[in-house]
Amino acid sequence: MGALPGPGLCMDCIRTPSPLDAMLVATSYAYPWSDLITRYKFGEQPGWAAFFAGLLLQAPGVRQALAGLDARDLIIPMPLSAERLQSRGFNQAWELASALAGQSASPARADALLLLRTKNTRPQTELKREARLANVKGAFQIDPLRLAELSGMRVVLIDDVVTSGASIFTAARVLRAAGASNVTAIAIAKTDLA
Repeated sequence: MGALPGPGLCMDCIRTPSPLDAMLVATSYAYPWSDLITRYKFGEQPGWAAFFAGLLLQAPGVRQALAGLDARDLIIPMPLSAERLQSRGFNQAWELASALAGQSASPARADALLLLRTKNTRPQTELKREARLANVKGAFQIDPLRLAELSGMRVVLIDDVVTSGASIFTAARVLRAAGASNVTAIAIAKTDLA
């Protein structure tokens, strides 16, 4: 008889291990944070990024994760499709990644052009967990001209909210497949569904 999995591991986690080395979040996606993040993301208020970056830098492990990077490593925002970027006017994850790079002591740079979203998918908020996983399958790729850059690189992947984890796990798998040695996700908030 084999040993039981360690505390906190669900059967899905055992069957499909996470492509992330760590996931760090500042808060739960509950009031008032849910309202503030919604205004930031959909209310054409990219200026909130500096506030949220400050909040993240106070969360356990975030400052250390960024300080552990060197100048070759990257802080990468979750990309938006061209259609979503055009309708929203900005990528909230890019604004957040830029603010984090500026406020932290990390020598790593924010880079919005390495990880690409090549498929315009339905908004994840409209879907249940299994449909979310299928929705983002094949949605991300690395810029083919920059594939060699990821070999052995440490990456911090930035997003605003993690719900099921489908998008961030899919993006992390693409980064791993391209050679990233370490992928840490940082998000402002996590819902109870994650």
